[in-house]
Amino acid sequence: MSEPRRLLVLGSTGSIGTQALEVCAHSGEFELVGLSAERSWQTLVEQARAHGVKRIALADSDLAARAAEAWCEGEVLSGAEGLVRLVVESRADLVLNALVGSAGLGPTVAALGEGIDLALANKESLVVGGELVVALAQATGAQIVPVDSEHTALHQLISGQPPGAVERITITASGGPFRGRSRAELVDVTVEQALAHPTWAMGGKITIDSATLMNKGLELMEAHHLFGTPYERIDVVVHPQSLIHGLIQLADGAMLAHLGPPDMRVAISYALHAGESVELPVAPLQLATLGALTFEPVDLDAFPCLRLALEAARAGGTAPCVLNAANEVAVHAFLDGRLRFLDIAEVIERTLTQLGSEPVRAFESLYEADRHARDHAGQMVSTLA
Repeated sequence: MSEPRRLLVLGSTGSIGTQALEVCAHSGEFELVGLSAERSWQTLVEQARAHGVKRIALADSDLAARAAEAWCEGEVLSGAEGLVRLVVESRADLVLNALVGSAGLGPTVAALGEGIDLALANKESLVVGGELVVALAQATGAQIVPVDSEHTALHQLISGQPPGAVERITITASGGPFRGRSRAELVDVTVEQALAHPTWAMGGKITIDSATLMNKGLELMEAHHLFGTPYERIDVVVHPQSLIHGLIQLADGAMLAHLGPPDMRVAISYALHAGESVELPVAPLQLATLGALTFEPVDLDAFPCLRLALEAARAGGTAPCVLNAANEVAVHAFLDGRLRFLDIAEVIERTLTQLGSEPVRAFESLYEADRHARDHAGQMVSTLA
C-alpha cells in the first residue's frame, strides 16, 4: 500500500476547508500535516485535535496567542509570515489553498516556489498573480488543480481533448439571489437578502460576489490563466439550476457539458486526488426527475461587476489586482452596513478609473498595487457612505 499523501489545508475552518476534511476522512489516503485559519482559533484547535495535527497557523496574531495558550499539543504560527512558514516547512506533497481574498497569494507563491502541488480554491491567487503565478508553477514543475465546480468541470472536459480541438469555453452562473431583477430593483436590497444564495452554502464574501456576479468575473480570469484561453473565447451564461457546471465548444461545432450535483465535495475530491474521480457519499443526479435545464444571458446593466472584471482582465497589468482589492474593500463595507449594494460596483469602477493599470514586473508590483487600491477604495466608501 502506498504512503499517504502529506496534505496541508489553508483556510480549514471555512466552507471549502471543512468539506475538504470530510473528503480526507472518507478517503483515508491523506496525512494532514498542517491547518490554518484567519480568526476562528477555537474551531482550528478542535480540528487539529480531531485530526492529530501538530502545527497550525492563524492570520490574526492576537488570536494565535490565545490559541497557543489553550492548545499545548503542538505549535501555533501567526500572521502572514507564519502562514508562509507553515507552507515552506510542512514538507507537504499537496497544499489546499482555501483562503479567501488576496491573502491567499503569498501562500500560493510559497507552495509553488517549493515545487509543491497546489489544489487552488483561492481564485484571487490567479486573478491577482496571473502570469507570474503560472510561470512560477512551470518553473518548479508544481501542478495547479482548480477547486471550483466550474473549473473542475472545464478541467475534466478539456483534458480529454487533443490540442486545438477546443474553440470556446463557457462558465455557468446560477444568477445569485437577485437573478431577473432590474438595476432599479436592486437599489435597496439588504445584506440578508444578498446572503440568501439559492444554490450554494458559502462564506459571506464569496456569497456577495455571487450576488453581484463578480465571482464570475474572477472565475473568467482564473479560467484564462488555468487553460490559456483568450478572453474573447470565454463566455458566461446564467444557468439557474446549477447542474451544468461548464461547457466546451469543439472545432466541429459540437458542445460537451459537465453535469453534476451542486456539491463542492466533488470538486474538492477531484483536486485532492490529482484529477481522478473517486467514490464519494454524494447522491448522483436522477435525469428523469430534473425537469428543464435553462439558460439566460447576463444582464450587465443590473450586474456591472462582471463588465468591470472583463475590462480589467483585458487591460491586464495591475488592473485585475486593483479590481480585486477594491472589490474586497467594497464587499466588506457592504457586509458591515456602510455601503449600499449597487455602490459596490461604483467603488470598483472609480478605483479602476483613478489608478488605471501599470505593468507587472514582480510580485512586489502587485502588493504595492493592492495597497494603493485598498486606500483609494476606502476613501470611496467614506464618500459614498
